[in-house]
Amino acid sequence: MLTVHVFQESDKAGMDFPNFNFNVSHHGDYVAIASEPLCLVGLDIVSCAIPLRETIPEFVQNFSSYFSSFEWDNILNAGASDEILIEFYRYWCLKEAYVKAIGIGVAYGLDKVEFHHTGWGNISVKIDGETMTEWKFWLFELGKRHWASVAKGHPKSATESYKRTLRQSDFDEEDYNKGLYLPDAPFLSKTVEQLISIFCVAKG
Repeated sequence: MLTVHVFQESDKAGMDFPNFNFNVSHHGDYVAIASEPLCLVGLDIVSCAIPLRETIPEFVQNFSSYFSSFEWDNILNAGASDEILIEFYRYWCLKEAYVKAIGIGVAYGLDKVEFHHTGWGNISVKIDGETMTEWKFWLFELGKRHWASVAKGHPKSATESYKRTLRQSDFDEEDYNKGLYLPDAPFLSKTVEQLISIFCVAKG
């Protein structure tokens, strides 16, 4: 069954929507959308599928150049093959969310984007060894071996072409922090059938 999940930071701080943007992802059994009024937002979903034509170590090795040595050691030392695969997908999910948020593809030097976490909570990122304090990340287990990650960061990090589509990329620290630290909202889960019903009611 295809399920849609929505993650949206609500405008409880009474702010304007200077940079309303959204990001969509789908993989496996899930589709999701995340939106933000001020910060950049990136979203990725991964389905932790076992590779069919190669072993898990062979499959993961194909992506070794996308990880820092710190991340790669964590992946390889995660445990049994299935645990290695899950660890790989968690890191990959976060990297995808980040590059989608800034408006660039996976050709970006992903090995320079290094994630740190405590039990997959309190997630932070270093770019070229520098901790990016103006970014927040979440990783959610959706069920049935699916994970979703959300990246949220400063508009000044966007690529130049993406930045030109935003109303505002410069903020003072106080205004930016109001957007960065909006109250967290949970995923709202709807089946496709429920969404069709909602759409039909809205159309009258």
